[in-house]
Amino acid sequence: MDAFRIDELARRLIERVPPAVRTLQADLETNFRAILRERLSKLDLVNRDEFDAQARVLERTRAQLEALEARLAALEGTSGGLLPKGPGSGAAPIV
Repeated sequence: MDAFRIDELARRLIERVPPAVRTLQADLETNFRAILRERLSKLDLVNRDEFDAQARVLERTRAQLEALEARLAALEGTSGGLLPKGPGSGAAPIV
């Protein structure tokens, strides 16, 4: 999580603190930031760039899978029934 979002979250927490306690604002803000960074670093999160990159990889993989499925369907259709169909055909899967 980037520093801007952590700072924004810390600011929102400070706004929720009663006015009488706000005299300790700088100290609380520093502590909130430290606690948030420590807790968030323990989460298994990815940044947006990594997520977007993996989403693009998944899109390409899906497109390739669809193309291979269409190709397999065409081969099964033109083989005259020579290729086994389905998982219960008894034939070893083609890898």
